[in-house]
Amino acid sequence: MHCNVLNAKWYESLSLGKNREKRYHLAQMKILVTGAAGTIGTRLCEVLRQEGAEVIGVDRGPTKWPAVDSVSHRADLRYMDQVMSLPADADIIVHLAANARVHELVQHPEKALENLITVFNILEFARQKGIKKIIFSSSRETYGNTGKKSYTEDMVRIENCESPYTASKIAGEALVESYGRCYDIDFVILRFSNVYGMYDRSVRVVPNFFRQARANEPMTVYGQNKCLDFTYIDDAVTGIRAAIEKFDGAKNDVYNIACGKGTTLMHLAERIKELTGSSSSIEAVDSRRGEITRYVANIRKARRVLGYIPKVPFEEGIVKTVEWYKANT
Repeated sequence: MHCNVLNAKWYESLSLGKNREKRYHLAQMKILVTGAAGTIGTRLCEVLRQEGAEVIGVDRGPTKWPAVDSVSHRADLRYMDQVMSLPADADIIVHLAANARVHELVQHPEKALENLITVFNILEFARQKGIKKIIFSSSRETYGNTGKKSYTEDMVRIENCESPYTASKIAGEALVESYGRCYDIDFVILRFSNVYGMYDRSVRVVPNFFRQARANEPMTVYGQNKCLDFTYIDDAVTGIRAAIEKFDGAKNDVYNIACGKGTTLMHLAERIKELTGSSSSIEAVDSRRGEITRYVANIRKARRVLGYIPKVPFEEGIVKTVEWYKANT
């Protein structure tokens, strides 16, 4: 199961025309990253700093990793006074902070409202402080369960909204769009899909399967035929970097950032069991309410405009991930 990198040079050549606009160099930029203590945020801050960018990391929780510890600000984005106390001289905001567990937000829908409040507060911060560029982290959940073979960016419909988490992301995109029109804040919306890899110690499916397999505990797959587009962390960060560097050529639009290939949850569980030498049993049960059962991204637009080409196919990425967990947990 490999990411589709065929005709990569052809896609790169297509991107050259639109991306002749100004390209930003990371080493010359000051970048505010919300959700900096999360999986994507930690790796992004690490990579941006390696490239010479000045990073302002923001999270309401304590940082677990040296990559963001020295540049982190503690702030709860639900509260405007804390948001307004952040450094205001950033060139661009990358808004990653969110309550992102679909099932958790089905159980606790008030956390979806928190997502919307934090988006609003960050946009108000940008408006009042004169920051004119923002990248918003959205989700493949916005597409719903429509049974399509793959999904292009124009397929999101409100009537396909499956969960409060989905609603918070669709509403967040709408707010970002509105601030673009009303207050001239340029934006890029990136829809991510099942990002996995280093720095993820959450209860998401990949780290959860690893913990269960290592302990030889039963592994539960929610959806016998559930098939999703798993994106290795470094590919997700590559998409964000491209959006920053090519912002002027990509602005005020939406892009899928994913692998472009589907992997079933059963295969995921089997591979983690194999890689850990586990004796765990694997049981498939019904998919949970509110969850997407099949999603594969069409990433041609991101390739054409951002020059985004995922480098790590699932079979390679899951090996890297399990090795990282063995060494760090």
